[in-house]
Amino acid sequence: MGCGDIGRRVALRLKDSTQNKPFKTTALVVSDNSVKSCQSLDIPTLQHDLDSTEPLYTAEFLNGKVFYFAPPPKDGETDTRLANFLSEVGDAPKRIVLISTTGVYGNCNGSWVDENTPLDPQTGRAKRRASAEQLLQEWAKKYDREYIILRVPGIYALDRLPLTRLEKKLPIVRASEAAFTNRIHADDLAEICIQAMQSSLTGEVFNATDGTPGTMVEYFNQVADYANLPRPKQISLKEAEEKLSQGMLSYALESRRIGNEKLLKLLNVKLKYPTLADTLKTP
Repeated sequence: MGCGDIGRRVALRLKDSTQNKPFKTTALVVSDNSVKSCQSLDIPTLQHDLDSTEPLYTAEFLNGKVFYFAPPPKDGETDTRLANFLSEVGDAPKRIVLISTTGVYGNCNGSWVDENTPLDPQTGRAKRRASAEQLLQEWAKKYDREYIILRVPGIYALDRLPLTRLEKKLPIVRASEAAFTNRIHADDLAEICIQAMQSSLTGEVFNATDGTPGTMVEYFNQVADYANLPRPKQISLKEAEEKLSQGMLSYALESRRIGNEKLLKLLNVKLKYPTLADTLKTP
C-alpha cells in the first residue's frame, strides 16, 4: 500500500528472494507516475485513491500480508486514509506492517528514547502517524490479526542526500543549538520491513533507526565534505524560525536520540549501514 522509493525497494527484494515460490507481490498506488514507476520495474500494480469513495477491490488482500507505506493526509489529526483502508478490507489481511515515524515521541530535549518512551506527538504530521498506530492496533484486536509497527526517522541513501539544499547554500541551525536527529539507510529500512513481515512476532513496535544519532550540523557537514560542496552556513535558532521551511524547522525544534537495541536483538536485524560514514565511503 503506497509504493514509493521504500515500497519499490521492498517489492524488488521480495521478487528476487521468492523466485519459484507461490508468492505474488502487488503494489497499490494512486498516481499515474507511480504506476509507471512500478510497471517499469515489472511490479504488478493496482491504482486506487484511498481518499475517494470508490470501493477497493478487497479480494486482493484475502489472507494476504500488507506493507502499509501510504502516507497520511496532509491535514487533520487522524489518518483517514488508513481508516478507509481498514474499513474496506475488514479481516481480509492476515498481517500488516505499518511504517510510522519517530516523530510520535515529540521533543525529548536530546534524551535517549526507546519503544517504552511515552508518545507526545507535537506536529500535525506526527499526530496523524500516532493516529495510524492506534487505528492499526484497534483493527488487529477486533479481528485477531497480526501487525508490526516500525517507527522510522529520516531516510537517506546515496541517491537521497540533500545535495540540492547544499548547492543552494541554505543555512542550518548552529552547532550549539542543533537538535539531535536520527536516520536509517533506505536499503536497511527495506530489509527491516521484510524482516518484520517474515517474523513470527506480532503486536510489536520497533524503532527502525541505525542507532547512531547526530546533529544536523554533523550530518550536513559530512554530506558536504563527501560531495565536495561548501559546508552550510550556521545560524541561530531564532534566525532559523524566520528563514527555514516548516519541515526543516520541525527537525530543529525536536531533539531526541533513539536507540535500536530492540530492533537488533528481538527482530535480529543486521544493518548494512550502521553509520552515515559507512554509506559515504561506499563506492
